[in-house]
Amino acid sequence: MTKILELKNLSFVYGQGTPYEKCAVKNINLGIDSGELIGIIGHTGSGKSTLVQMLNGLIKPTEGQVLFNGKDIWENPKEIRKIRFKVGMVFQYPEYQLFDETVYKDIAFGPINMGKSGKELDSAVRKAAAFAGLAPDLLSKSPFDLSGGEKRRAAIAGVIAMDPEVLILDEPTAGLDPMGRDVLLSQIVQYHKQRKNTILLVSHSMEDVARVADRIIVMNSSESVIFDKTEEVFSHGRELEQIGLRVPQITKIMLCLKEKGYDVPDGVLTVDDAFSCVYSLLKKEGKL
Repeated sequence: MTKILELKNLSFVYGQGTPYEKCAVKNINLGIDSGELIGIIGHTGSGKSTLVQMLNGLIKPTEGQVLFNGKDIWENPKEIRKIRFKVGMVFQYPEYQLFDETVYKDIAFGPINMGKSGKELDSAVRKAAAFAGLAPDLLSKSPFDLSGGEKRRAAIAGVIAMDPEVLILDEPTAGLDPMGRDVLLSQIVQYHKQRKNTILLVSHSMEDVARVADRIIVMNSSESVIFDKTEEVFSHGRELEQIGLRVPQITKIMLCLKEKGYDVPDGVLTVDDAFSCVYSLLKKEGKL
């Protein structure tokens, strides 16, 4: 599998050389394969946002390298802007960045800056809106007339319209109600399946990450302490709790059953999987 992103000895220090010096990211080494959906979890202040902002050149590493398709993104600093078209970034509460007269014009802003126009631009806007789950009739509306969930999807569509090879989403479901969160998450998964690009999803919601991620980076105190397949990461439920992370509720229930001596597997992530495990266990013990 081709490594689309490689982090080598990656570190970042805020206020270096001042009394306020703080290490936000410390010596991270890992590789991300093309087409993966990667979850990034960690408590507030663990370094998640600083890490992802280095991946598309918004922040220059204090030490180490970010390689995109094998090339250091800072090899030619004058061309760092091109990296931001290839590694798209959606910030937390991106709807605050909406600014244009219509949703269409807002989504078109990025592609226009890439040099797109005419039919190519129109196609990019409409495709991105569809991927983000925006109805065509919303494109002519002011972005400020949309609901909270629609604003969020419009902002995400603005990045998707640039057709990045890597899409970074920093807390995309923050502040949404449960239904809005589920709808947006399903749209992201659908986009990933259709586009087959690489997605990095930063989230406080262990349930969201457990549902969609192929692998997970666990950040703690500026370091990557675990990077593994989703099931394997959540099999370390007690370790995650010790660093202040709440594992999915169903995973915790199954962990408690295992600790009480029941023969259930590690890293159960969904209610359906838990039901199957418990059903099989009861059947095996002749209680069904």
